[in-house]
Amino acid sequence: MSPLPTTIPALVRTRVRAAVRRPARLTPQETAGRALVLRLVSLLLQYPDHELTSSRTELTTVVQALPAIPAAEHLARFTDWFADQEPEALEQHYVDMFDLRRKSSLYLTYYLHGDTRRRGMALLTLNQRYRAAGWDTDGGELPDHLPVVLEFAALAGPGGGEAPLRQHRRGLELIHRALTDADSPYRHVLAALLTLLPPPTEADGAAVDQLIAEGPPNEEVGLGPYGTYGDGEFAPPGTFVPATPATPTRVPPGPTSRTEGPR
Repeated sequence: MSPLPTTIPALVRTRVRAAVRRPARLTPQETAGRALVLRLVSLLLQYPDHELTSSRTELTTVVQALPAIPAAEHLARFTDWFADQEPEALEQHYVDMFDLRRKSSLYLTYYLHGDTRRRGMALLTLNQRYRAAGWDTDGGELPDHLPVVLEFAALAGPGGGEAPLRQHRRGLELIHRALTDADSPYRHVLAALLTLLPPPTEADGAAVDQLIAEGPPNEEVGLGPYGTYGDGEFAPPGTFVPATPATPTRVPPGPTSRTEGPR
């Protein structure tokens, strides 16, 4: 018998990597459990208005009833904090984390395409994906808003439904890092979501590092890199920026026109 080759051909390596990252076949019970976790993450990443904060007891009960999976541990840590906060404090923290910090914005196509024409095409593609699956959003949010993407993933299933999450995995990693750096309990919600996705590769890690250092692509205006405003965060014109130590102020548009940011 001929000896085995000392190296694996590149084509085989590529196929092996693809197989490792491909979602495993799930039983109907596992699929239902996964959809429940996705819906919980979607709910917990929405603005904590009166309807959501009045449902905190029910949400905590549902999380406590989840099977012993890593996602459940992360969600329990978040709901413990969530249930113990005053509604006004929850609202302010949410705005601070997701509206005033571009590194933890919940609009996923921004991380991949920045303020470029490609982002508009990506939003259109997402809308077409939703409609092809028979799902019509209410139009209240952009199709790349993470809670919207999560709801679609829960409805459409682990294959095509979760494809947008896998496509934007690097953006999700960046959001998780930013929330961790800010010591926000919302990091546990992102951590729960990441347990459902394939593990990041070295290339993913390098790409996230580059995104943190340089910001997303830009073609239409001269956006500066992250770190231009506030405490290590870049905020787009038209959003409130936390000044130090004054109250948040509105950043005026620059001398050149630009498209609207993720908000």
